[in-house]
Amino acid sequence: MWLKRLGAIRWNSLHTKLLVTYWLLTVLGTSLMAGFLLRSLSAYFMQMRQTDLENWTTAISESVADELERENVQRVQQLMERHGKPETVTVRVLSPKGQLLASSAYEDHHITNWLVVPGVREALQNQMVQGTAKGVLANDDRLYVARPIRRNGQLLGVLRMSVTLEQFQRQFSFLWWTVMGALLLTMLLCAVISDRLARSFSIPIQTMRNFAIRLGSGHFGDKLSIRQSNELDELAIELNRMSERLASLDQERRTFLANVSHELRTPISNIQVTVEALQNGAVEEPHLRDRFFESIEDETRRLARLIHDLLDLGRLEAGATLLEQQTIDLQQLIDRAVRAVETRMQMRQMSFRLNIAKVSLIGDPERLLQALLNILDNAIKHSREDSQVFIAGAREGQQVVITIQDQGPGIEQTALPRIFEQFYTGDPSRKGSSTGLGLAISQRIIQAHQGTITASSSVGQGAEFTICLPLK
Repeated sequence: MWLKRLGAIRWNSLHTKLLVTYWLLTVLGTSLMAGFLLRSLSAYFMQMRQTDLENWTTAISESVADELERENVQRVQQLMERHGKPETVTVRVLSPKGQLLASSAYEDHHITNWLVVPGVREALQNQMVQGTAKGVLANDDRLYVARPIRRNGQLLGVLRMSVTLEQFQRQFSFLWWTVMGALLLTMLLCAVISDRLARSFSIPIQTMRNFAIRLGSGHFGDKLSIRQSNELDELAIELNRMSERLASLDQERRTFLANVSHELRTPISNIQVTVEALQNGAVEEPHLRDRFFESIEDETRRLARLIHDLLDLGRLEAGATLLEQQTIDLQQLIDRAVRAVETRMQMRQMSFRLNIAKVSLIGDPERLLQALLNILDNAIKHSREDSQVFIAGAREGQQVVITIQDQGPGIEQTALPRIFEQFYTGDPSRKGSSTGLGLAISQRIIQAHQGTITASSSVGQGAEFTICLPLK
């Protein structure tokens, strides 16, 4: 079972990498901590035992020195037997010449050369020595202290005391296996926890990866659900927003292509039908020929205007249009726009009412003029004859506000949110006379100047467009 699971693991997957990384870091940390703990306990125990040996040998050496001054070797032997009574402790006294005087171990007479015993030679040279070594009689590990016995500046002998480490080694071995067992259990628990932690990160990331692949293949509008209260949840929310935006853009693209196809097909079809009529003999009749040529000219002009508007809109949306930054007098800008449409206004017996304050702003005068003309063109087409268009301009805080209000039939409330869309025409009967791009182009121009344009209307009371442009 485990072999099958191991065979199914993708060793280069994010989950496996996270799992191995977390587990190795945890194992390394716990192993270092366990090693440090064992080493510290061993060092602490050895230090405590060494201190005890030093204290014992200090006390015993005073008693031995008293007896050696009296040359009472028998009393020294009694002291050795009493202090070396425990099996784990061995106490010996050697003469200044390195000969054994007394010992708690009866087998010591087999030793002929005590100078090779660790610590004895140094103690005979007036140095106290401590450390670990193998036992003199048995091959066990022992902790020893060898110190010179001095009285009144005279070396009376050497006291060597050792204690076996067998009990400590058994206890330390038990502790070692306990720590290793705890470490293995910790490693197992860490593996489980690391697996859960790795999955908590890898599964949402893999889900978002698959979601991004679906987006890349064109499946827009899908929803991603990540239930985690962290950055991954926030990332999922942003991915959902991106999916919705891409779906919206894709729908806009489809609608735009459909509208462009329709708008281009209509004049082309009209031109084609007119040309076929001319080819079928209409050219021989002067009144039909002139009317057909005029129709071809109108449709060609409409087609050119549509293509120009499409290119203009494309450049504005792509940010490829560079805006000139000039100081613009608002009154002069409005006057240019009014003069440009004045003839059309007179033909419809319409007039302007202006209220323009003396104010200047920074921007591209030609582009802003184009935006104003598109709005005025919309106002003229949708206003009744013998009506008035009101234009106001003033400074409000750090911006210039331009208001254009007509006296047309107004705009339905359901249509207001869509009037700046490409190819949208609120009045279907007027669709043939407009490309439906004028207001969209005006909005892009105003936005390129870091401004805003909004529309408001009440049915039967005309429409009002408000343009806000920053002064700088």
